[in-house]
Amino acid sequence: MGEYKIVDGYPQNPIGRTGIVGRGVLGRWGPNHAADPIVTRWKRLDSGDIETDSSNKPILQFVAIRRRDSGEWALPGGMVDPGEKVATAALREFQEEALNSFAMTNDEKSAVLQRFNTFFSQADEVYKGYVDDWRNTDNAWMETVAFNFHDEPGTTVGMLKLHAGDDAVGVRWVDITPDLQLYASHGSIIREVYKRHISKPATNKHVRSL
Repeated sequence: MGEYKIVDGYPQNPIGRTGIVGRGVLGRWGPNHAADPIVTRWKRLDSGDIETDSSNKPILQFVAIRRRDSGEWALPGGMVDPGEKVATAALREFQEEALNSFAMTNDEKSAVLQRFNTFFSQADEVYKGYVDDWRNTDNAWMETVAFNFHDEPGTTVGMLKLHAGDDAVGVRWVDITPDLQLYASHGSIIREVYKRHISKPATNKHVRSL
């Protein structure tokens, strides 16, 4: 968000007052930086063809996790560590929350990283800036960078078994629909991703399930 004001020694929320003074439950005063990976694929029938909705539009899916703190479905994102690149944080958070990398052996982690290297190097930045979050206060707030990683043929991440881990108690592929309800401002970010993909023709390739 750029520069923000300091008043009486405290950073001021650049969007305005929230009604809550102090740092609240956030880890840092001022901006708290997060990374949100949006991993998408086309929903496919058993035949391998892309499934369409009642309007004959291809159905786009994304990986969602159920948050441990609120029970809401959300993007598998998290906080960026000091000195960490945002894109690196996005990959780390996806592995921790959607694949439960903490439970993997070193060999399993190496195999996943090898498979992901090319896929996660092709990121489309969808959003960068302030996000509406229940944890925001007058003096501490959330900012995020959201990246879309799209598996067009569905043969990379699209075929992996998902396992909830870290701050997640559930994980699944979710259809993007007009009535989709998600945690905080994640819904508006997902709608932007959907708009970008639906404007381009999907590649209706047949894929083989593993």
